[in-house]
Amino acid sequence: MEINNLIKLSHEIAIEKGWWDKNREIPELIALAHSELSEALEEYRVNHDLTLRFEDSKPEGFVVELADVLIRIFDLSGKYKLDLNEAINEKLKYNKSRKYRHGGKNA
Repeated sequence: MEINNLIKLSHEIAIEKGWWDKNREIPELIALAHSELSEALEEYRVNHDLTLRFEDSKPEGFVVELADVLIRIFDLSGKYKLDLNEAINEKLKYNKSRKYRHGGKNA
């Protein structure tokens, strides 16, 4: 599924489930995405397992927490009508042009 379709679907589900009954500002939305990354870290720390698993038919695990990060970002992008697809393509194109280990940064 194309990113713009995922953005539309993620935002529609969030609206349908009541997450936009009141306006939410960008700092809150970023914090929510960040919390999903923290949950991914905790999942890995506790289970050292990257695979999808199910608990009472609910998807769980490290990879699910990463999916939650993307869903939060897609929802934010849908709300604010951000063209995330274009931004990703432009950033990847730019990254491809960079020097090896650019900026002298450590991984």
